[in-house]
Amino acid sequence: MDLLPAETSQIAKRHGFRSLKLVNVDMDQPLGEKPFGVEYGVLENGLRYYVRSNSKPKMRAALALAVKAGSVLEEEDERGVAHIVEHLAFSATKKYTNHDIVKFLESIGAEFGACQNAVTSSDDTVYELFVPVDKPELLSQAISVLAEFSTEVRVSTDDLEKERGAVMEEYRGNRNANGRMQDAHWILMMEGSKYADRLPIGLEKVIRTVPPEIVKQFYRKWYHLHNMAVIAVGDFSDTQSVVELIRTHFGPKSLAHDPLPIPHFPVPSHEEPRFSCFVESEAAGSAVMISYKMSVDELKTVKDYKDLLTESMFLYALNQRLFKISRRKDPPFFSCSAAADVLVRPVKAYMITSSCKEKGTIEALESMLIEVARIRLHGFSEREISVVRALLMSEVESAYLERDQMQSTSLRDEYLQHFLRNEPVVGIEYEAQLQKTILPQISALEVSKYSEKLRTSCSCVIKTMEPWATATVDNLKAVVSKISSLEEEQSISPWDDEHIPEEIVSNKPNPGNIVQQLEFSNIEVTELILSNGMRVCYKRTDFFDDQVLFTGFSYGGLSELPESEYFSCSMGSTIAGEIGVFGYKPSVLMDMLAGKRAEVGTKVGAYMRTFSGDCSPSDLETALQLVYQLFTTDVKPGEEEVKIVMQMAEEAVHAQERDPYTAFANRVRELNYGNSYFFRPIRISDLQKVDPLKACQYFNSCFKDPSTFTVVIVGNIDPSIAGHLILQYLGGIPKSPEPVLHFNRDDLRGLPFTFPATVIREVVRSPMVEAQCSVQLCFPVELKNETMMQEIHFVGFLSKLLETKIMQVLRFKHGQIYSAGVSVFLGGNKPSRTGDIRGDISINFSCDPDISSMLVDIALDEILHLQEEGCSDEDVSAVLEIEQRAHENGLQENYYWLDRILRSYQSRVYFGDVGMSFEVQDEGRSKVRELLTPSTAQLALQRILPFPCKKQYTVVILMPRTSPVKLLTSLFQSTDNSYSRKAKILAGVAGVTVFGLTLWRYSRRGHKS
Repeated sequence: MDLLPAETSQIAKRHGFRSLKLVNVDMDQPLGEKPFGVEYGVLENGLRYYVRSNSKPKMRAALALAVKAGSVLEEEDERGVAHIVEHLAFSATKKYTNHDIVKFLESIGAEFGACQNAVTSSDDTVYELFVPVDKPELLSQAISVLAEFSTEVRVSTDDLEKERGAVMEEYRGNRNANGRMQDAHWILMMEGSKYADRLPIGLEKVIRTVPPEIVKQFYRKWYHLHNMAVIAVGDFSDTQSVVELIRTHFGPKSLAHDPLPIPHFPVPSHEEPRFSCFVESEAAGSAVMISYKMSVDELKTVKDYKDLLTESMFLYALNQRLFKISRRKDPPFFSCSAAADVLVRPVKAYMITSSCKEKGTIEALESMLIEVARIRLHGFSEREISVVRALLMSEVESAYLERDQMQSTSLRDEYLQHFLRNEPVVGIEYEAQLQKTILPQISALEVSKYSEKLRTSCSCVIKTMEPWATATVDNLKAVVSKISSLEEEQSISPWDDEHIPEEIVSNKPNPGNIVQQLEFSNIEVTELILSNGMRVCYKRTDFFDDQVLFTGFSYGGLSELPESEYFSCSMGSTIAGEIGVFGYKPSVLMDMLAGKRAEVGTKVGAYMRTFSGDCSPSDLETALQLVYQLFTTDVKPGEEEVKIVMQMAEEAVHAQERDPYTAFANRVRELNYGNSYFFRPIRISDLQKVDPLKACQYFNSCFKDPSTFTVVIVGNIDPSIAGHLILQYLGGIPKSPEPVLHFNRDDLRGLPFTFPATVIREVVRSPMVEAQCSVQLCFPVELKNETMMQEIHFVGFLSKLLETKIMQVLRFKHGQIYSAGVSVFLGGNKPSRTGDIRGDISINFSCDPDISSMLVDIALDEILHLQEEGCSDEDVSAVLEIEQRAHENGLQENYYWLDRILRSYQSRVYFGDVGMSFEVQDEGRSKVRELLTPSTAQLALQRILPFPCKKQYTVVILMPRTSPVKLLTSLFQSTDNSYSRKAKILAGVAGVTVFGLTLWRYSRRGHKS
């Protein structure tokens, strides 16, 4: 099996990664302290700056102000103040008041949240801006905003009072099952260190009562320019002029007094493992987490870099094994993965996390520990390491090919880590040379030795998480003792590798031919009709040298099924995916694709069936082979695979039943869309009726007839090469003798849903460990067929206008929410080219339960005001600017073009000419932009929403339900808050993050504004 990506003349000619010279490696050679490719320096007042010119995306700049001041610096009465300062920065400074910074940035198209944000962690605070620079003054203004953050944040009593509610709502939002688990586990991991008591969100008491003087004191004490750096990466004509702007805005600022040095806060190591069994009634499932803490490694020399590569290879190889174990008969866990991350400045950790069945945590823990012990005893095989080596080589090749197309935000983040973590920046060219030189030299033995760092004597923390207690600490200790004995006795057998086929397609199909070829010059696409009936449209772009995207779709999906077959067939994708939709088990295919960048996924929706892919140009053949296999493989249900899928599905249903938000979401769905089986949540009784054979048969039929599919391909494709591959693997898909799932888009069966005709306000009460409140305010929408192209765009602009205004009134004026979202749902309509479209616009926010109804009334008043009085010119200008900037960014992305071409084929004006359909949609957008004024926006709100808005809407509010036992307990509750908090931790009040490792980025992610 070839473990490196196949070289094509195109790739070799344009990029020459294969001809990239190896370097003479001196392991003691320093990597260099000065960052590569950037204007780097220090102003006289101590501020560091990084400035780099980068044209991806065009006419945009990614800026940041990094401050080496986080929550670990807080005193007891300051717990949460670092985060409060970050909030206040956007609220008021010496130059800007009343959130004028937010308004200014939105006026130039830098959307709040997406383009202007900040994050507070234990060790640092980072303010980020993403701004247009097509006008000379914009960059200067944006840098001046960062300069205001550095020394001019205003902390008045009024400013603080206005922001408390938003910070408090962020605090409340963190007190769900996942948040409790994160907080409690953080305390366990950092025990004996100040970090344990300095979570970035802080204490509720401090958030509610801290006086302005304390906040000012922290700000003045730690916000010093010598603790800061400004990073500017963007489409600059020259970097020196940007340096001068930084000097202009930051240079005059001087130190009021000698700054304090940043203290070092050690985290103690421990030889004896720590054990915890967390019980969380709202947990999403059962899980096990093993953590091994250690000091952060220095990365200063080539040897350090080799060690980092070896560590990466170890984690990749371990993850491959863990994935294969999860796909065995009666697996000990549903999923399991390993990762490494820096938790706080002095400490990193290896983490292995698994999700498992109920009462399965002990079995999962045993399997996880055995696998690490197996590596210590027997190591990885050379074949395993060759697979991992190929994978890493493929990744660095992709990065090298796109070295001139890196996003400015990615480069900004590299320089942030250089300043905050002393991580060297050597440039992708040199890094690619290093990896290409070093990777072949790293042996299986060197990789396997990393398992020595994963011993339970290495500051190990073992934790189980369950919805109710089944495991005990004694159980965990017994497992550790058992595996230690097995390892000492060498009673653990070597790893047994699976056989891996050489080729994805063993017998290459006979190529099809082109029946018709059309060129649509207005959007620079070519359309082919193949001999098997498949339509293929491709667009060649140069946005990214190592990216090709594609999606194929066909009309007809789950809405065509009777209720008796719906639940079985809706499970088809899940069951087939576990068995292997490309002719091989997922664990086998994973190794077959090693060293190749090609992935394909499927989806069966209400009205469409789709497959989508993402690949390197050099691996387009592999990706299209997967599509060919998808259409020619008959998936048959295996007993073991079906058992695993049904177990996972049952666990998911039980998890939903425990989640207090489930009843809320179910009631919203039932109220707005009716009690149709399609919208109803799946229950255990539904799973028991699933017929695996019918599920697989339906899935097979979904991807059987190529004549019903339209495929759009966008990216760096060479038609002279891609054309042959398209004919071979897409044209070579055999045409069905009889039509399979062949539907006319205008005749599809629509989903049954009817919005209530009156006002309905309901409260859903769910039992909760800690009080949460979520609000959904929903309005019906009906768009008329004759004005559809414009109305669709009006809806998009109005949703952004509503979101902006709701944020202004509920957060910036009243200070009672953290964020608000406005979403549009039009997906319930069948894709017919005739008839009106119905749907809804919903506004979502979380808040204090006691004021939820009041905030709903304020939101309704604001929307009614917009309908009756209209919005301001500034509001319309900001919405237009935000949309235009997003559009300009999108035009430089393959995903954006893929989506627009797909929507052109799926548009109701499409009758065979995709270029014309694209143009009509584009004209609709342009027309609405020309028409949008305060008065036309007002009329559109009256036309598209019910008018007045208070005559027809639904509101569902999730509120906590206090049990009689909890109510009685509260009457006798101790006034000792410290004891109460400790008792909650000891009781294991923690949630479960079953999938992913988001907890472990906790300290780095911190809390965003």
